[in-house]
Amino acid sequence: MNEFEKEVMQAMDKMFEREMRKVNDSLEQELLISLIGEVNAGKSSTINKIIGENIASTNPMPGETVSVDPYNIRGLENIKFMDTPGLNDPNDENPKKTLEFVQKSDVVLFFLNAAGTVFSESEKEKFNEIEKHNKDILIVLNKIDAAEDVPSIVKFIKGHTANKYKVIPISSKTEENLDLLKKEILFLLEKKGKDLLFAKSIKEKSAAANRWIIGAGVSAGVIGASPIPGSDVLPLTTLQAGLIIKLSKLYDKPLTKKAAKDMIIVTATKTIGHTIYRQALKFIPGAGSIIGGTVASSMTLALGYGVKYAYEKNIDIDYDMIGSLFEKLKKNEQKA
Repeated sequence: MNEFEKEVMQAMDKMFEREMRKVNDSLEQELLISLIGEVNAGKSSTINKIIGENIASTNPMPGETVSVDPYNIRGLENIKFMDTPGLNDPNDENPKKTLEFVQKSDVVLFFLNAAGTVFSESEKEKFNEIEKHNKDILIVLNKIDAAEDVPSIVKFIKGHTANKYKVIPISSKTEENLDLLKKEILFLLEKKGKDLLFAKSIKEKSAAANRWIIGAGVSAGVIGASPIPGSDVLPLTTLQAGLIIKLSKLYDKPLTKKAAKDMIIVTATKTIGHTIYRQALKFIPGAGSIIGGTVASSMTLALGYGVKYAYEKNIDIDYDMIGSLFEKLKKNEQKA
């Protein structure tokens, strides 16, 4: 075992179980997302499209829903989507039940119908009431396929909510901007350590994986640009191992400490060799830090995308492909 491999192994011994435990603990949490809006605002159809399966009824009738209905995803019982009664539901008890769940929710999706009367007086009243209990709100402007001048509608909504909240115009019918809505939900949940939970509930997992890989690449660039020689292996290995662990959990792939170590070491060998990264920091002052940041970022991105591709295709990791991808990413970063 050479010096580089020893350092990676030592780093793994320090952090692998901790990182794995952190990810496993995050998956044991409860995730609650409330869907708020008037009847026929497209709440259920939107969630069905986001998740990729029909978990919610799409034919509600005013007055029929007496209680807030939780929708679970098969095999993920700790993830709940609460399809609350329409705000214009005549059942007097429903608003009270809705607020109970709003208070507990990690994310509140407040639906408006772009093809109807947008942000009516009753909707404003309910929105203001909900805002008192939970500030983690995304305003979902649905049915934009049947509306005109959507930018003006978005501006109108923002003006009446003091520009405090994101307004995401979507069409659950045509699926326009659904990926954007997923990203905004992931962003809110990332702050709570629940983004992996949500990502596992989505049939199409690529967007979440890409988000983590890009984030890891940016962080690796910061680590690689450190002017302190020898300060790179532990934080960079921790970052890369954490990324691999999240991807393995997202795609339900088993991962051992040895397998994670091998992924990192072989990737380093196929991309930059064992020592070039260190040498860039030690022997090229100033410019060396920039080279180190570019190398660390490109290597982490190539590793992440290579692992993601293998997991999605259910094949062995192709390290030659990772090496080629690294060269392309490095050239792109240097040009930038």
